[in-house]
Amino acid sequence: MTHQLSSSLETDFLSTLETAVTPGTSRPAAKAVVYALLQAEKAAKQQHLSYPTNRLLGDWRLYFTTSGATNLKQGVAVGKGGFYVPKWVGAQISFHPASEDRLQELTIANQVKVGLGLLRLMGQARYLEQKNLLVFDFTQIQFKILGKTLYQGQFPNRRNSTQPFAERPISQLPFFTFFWITENSIAARGRGGGLAIWVRATS
Repeated sequence: MTHQLSSSLETDFLSTLETAVTPGTSRPAAKAVVYALLQAEKAAKQQHLSYPTNRLLGDWRLYFTTSGATNLKQGVAVGKGGFYVPKWVGAQISFHPASEDRLQELTIANQVKVGLGLLRLMGQARYLEQKNLLVFDFTQIQFKILGKTLYQGQFPNRRNSTQPFAERPISQLPFFTFFWITENSIAARGRGGGLAIWVRATS
């Protein structure tokens, strides 16, 4: 297995993605970024890329996303368009080890901060390195205003669920399939077919 694209595949689509996430550069058009993501996904599958769990760890700000399922058909991007997510939205996802012994078992947190309010979902995740597949399940929800917790409790769809997370099949869980990971950015396709790029969050 290889963790990087070979030089023969380092074409315009990688340049587009790198330019898109590099601060201070002129960002490519959203349509070009969507196409570059689809090409990167295709290349990752062709080369059977495998990314280790530690490449995902940390806090990541949602940077670019499509508004729905997007695919590559006969070399053409088909489906929903994409857009850069405004920084003031404060959408962020985090992955951290659940324990020191089992590094592929993670905690996940997904939050959106707008103005003075913050909504945060928290739960469990596990990462299958050979497939670059991260499955997860949100179990807790938290709402804050001005840093003060107004509500924290069980995520609504988990109140009647008794099956342990580790025993739940992938077919019943949301997931991300990652296909482009660098030191400061990650890209994946979600279960619903949408594409997204996150960049490493900074204080």
